[in-house]
Amino acid sequence: MSAIALVYVLYGDRLAAEQAARDMVEQRLAACANLLGDSQSFYRWEGEIEDAREVPVLFKTAPDRREALMAALSRDHGYALPAILSWSAEATADYAAWVARETQLDVDPPA
Repeated sequence: MSAIALVYVLYGDRLAAEQAARDMVEQRLAACANLLGDSQSFYRWEGEIEDAREVPVLFKTAPDRREALMAALSRDHGYALPAILSWSAEATADYAAWVARETQLDVDPPA
C-alpha cells in the first residue's frame, strides 16, 4: 500500500463542481475528481440555519500536491468560506503510482 491524499469539497451547483474538477485535473493538481451524488446540507451561517443543495467532489492527489490543490480550490471557489477537507489514504501501489504520475508537472501530454 502507498499513500495518496483525498480532498473533499462542496459546490453550490453541478456546473461549478464540474468546472473545478476539470480545472484541477488539467492543472495536474489532482489525478482524478469524482462528482458525488447531490447532497443536502444543513449548517448555521450568519446566525441562521441554512438548508442547501450541494454537489460534493472528491479529488485524489499526491501527498506533495495536496497543499497546492487546496489553495487553488480555495482561491477559485465561489463560496465565502468553502468547506475544503483533506485526509491521507492508503491505495494500492499501482494506483498510488498513477496518481503520482498524473500530478507531476513535468510530464509531457500524450501524443
